[in-house]
Amino acid sequence: MIKKGNLIVIAGPTAVGKTSLAVEVARYFNTEILSADSRQFYREMQIGTARPTVTEKQGIPHHFTGHLSIKEEYNVSAFERDALQLLDKLFQTHENVIMVGGSGLYINAVCHGIDELPDPDPDLRKRLQNDLETKGIESLQQELQRLDPNYYTQVDKNNPKRLMRGIEVCMTTGRKYSEMRTQARKERPFNILKIGLNLDREKLFQRISHRTDKMVEEGLVEEARRLYPYRQLNALNTVGYKEIFRYLDGEISLEQAVTDIKTSTRRYAKRQLTWFKKDPEIQWLSPFQWEEIVTFVQRNQVKG
Repeated sequence: MIKKGNLIVIAGPTAVGKTSLAVEVARYFNTEILSADSRQFYREMQIGTARPTVTEKQGIPHHFTGHLSIKEEYNVSAFERDALQLLDKLFQTHENVIMVGGSGLYINAVCHGIDELPDPDPDLRKRLQNDLETKGIESLQQELQRLDPNYYTQVDKNNPKRLMRGIEVCMTTGRKYSEMRTQARKERPFNILKIGLNLDREKLFQRISHRTDKMVEEGLVEEARRLYPYRQLNALNTVGYKEIFRYLDGEISLEQAVTDIKTSTRRYAKRQLTWFKKDPEIQWLSPFQWEEIVTFVQRNQVKG
């Protein structure tokens, strides 16, 4: 297959500086950006997801940021379809396109495809969501371990979305999710260059702490209060909002909520790094190694 165009993937943990670097790379190569951060898809979740503002975008077209409502159902299969359709269009006029984000599953779907799995059953999803709210995440962990012990050893056990999806596939198909995840790579008609951004742990954790404080200053509590009536929705079952909802419920102080956000975000960043470190195609660099990043792209890109 002749490859036409280069998809420059910029991945890495939360708060490492992916957004600002992606804008600079897009400006240098005169191109556009696709977001592969599943939390930033929802227009109502601006502050808590650190979705780039108009100022931060610096006039660079961004796709898949704030294009959905939290009330809309959306999944990785739909993202794969939509992103590939958009890339087909963009590569007609651009030699390079940027995809940036920290959602490894969504990045993998665009780069290598995902397995054909059944759509979630709404009634089953509702039942599992209710189990999560009434019995806690342990109930999902136990159910998945019973249905598919192999997948249970691989899954992020603190991510209710992943747990529920595994249970849904097992119960809908009568087969183990681990057996259906063939990991077969699909060939793409474009060249893929993967850049992973990282910093030493202390510096990354400082950035996480600073960004959390900034979110609170910018109105995270007020944003969460507006979204409180919809807190049962899957999109809001995420770091930042969950902790503030507990504060609004009177369970913890605001100070404790902020501390908990920082702790949860640090854990999330570690899980992201664990995921991305398994990919041997990723070239790891610091967000401040501008010359090395540009050189890496120029050396490995295909010319149209």
